[in-house]
Amino acid sequence: MTFFPDSAVRPGRLAVGVTLPSPAVQREQKLPLTEAARHAELAGLDLVAYGGRPAAGTPSLDTVVALAAVAAATERITVVGAAYAPALRPPVQAAEEIASLQHIADGRLVLGVGTGGGRDRWAAAGVPYEERNRRTDTVLRLLPRLLAGERVPLPYGPGYAAVECAPAVPMPPVWIGGTSRTALRRAAHLGDGWFPSLAPAADVARGAVHLAELAAAFGRPSPAVAVGTTGALGAGPDLPTRADIAAGLAAAHGSPRERFADVPVTGGCREAAERLHRYCGAGVTRVLMDIAGGDWRHQVDLLAEVRDLLR
Repeated sequence: MTFFPDSAVRPGRLAVGVTLPSPAVQREQKLPLTEAARHAELAGLDLVAYGGRPAAGTPSLDTVVALAAVAAATERITVVGAAYAPALRPPVQAAEEIASLQHIADGRLVLGVGTGGGRDRWAAAGVPYEERNRRTDTVLRLLPRLLAGERVPLPYGPGYAAVECAPAVPMPPVWIGGTSRTALRRAAHLGDGWFPSLAPAADVARGAVHLAELAAAFGRPSPAVAVGTTGALGAGPDLPTRADIAAGLAAAHGSPRERFADVPVTGGCREAAERLHRYCGAGVTRVLMDIAGGDWRHQVDLLAEVRDLLR
């Protein structure tokens, strides 16, 4: 099992990070992606992420391109690809992209793996939706050998040559996104971490227990647990309330509002720290927050204060 690059995180401590702003926020607040990443690093956060957005359907940049820019613009902070879908690519292409990102990030990359996006996304890539899970597992099994520079036979049947990728790089930690049974089983079998998003602490705790049972059945240590959440810190008429954020999530996901009622992180820094601390009891060691409103830079500064309180 791969060690996490943010290894300074000790038992009982919660590493805190932020999801980088969407193109719309970058444009509205005159905040280039690389500047946002540097601001988060200078503020003292542990992680920055790009890829998946809690509000489904929000336009975003290509994950690989965005992460490459972020990795090159920062020096210390862990860089997380929040929803990379390796099954949309041939295994060699996925390996080359991941190896390039790990090389640019100098070992600071965490690969968050998902299978989302709906049938249309998979159809547009020429990949049958029904094959997404099999293809994802296949790539995850091949990646460690491909990134190590080994010569690996491709899983397409007779007649395909073996390939090797260069330069060799350390295998990044893999966080498996999602809360389905398939996602939990994949995390237990092939992941270094489980990465549920927009789930209350009680749900995460139940999932973590099941995750540990599955991992034991595979003869593996239980993966780490990282959580994606959303919120707006501080007070002011321009900030969405917890109810506002929950309603927006419900509309975006086509779910009852009650499902997200306990998810948003709002209020002052101490209140936010208390809310995030609930995840510690669920076995969570890392949390990534998507900023739901307000000035992004100021929100990151407040989140850094929350981090300090949690320490």
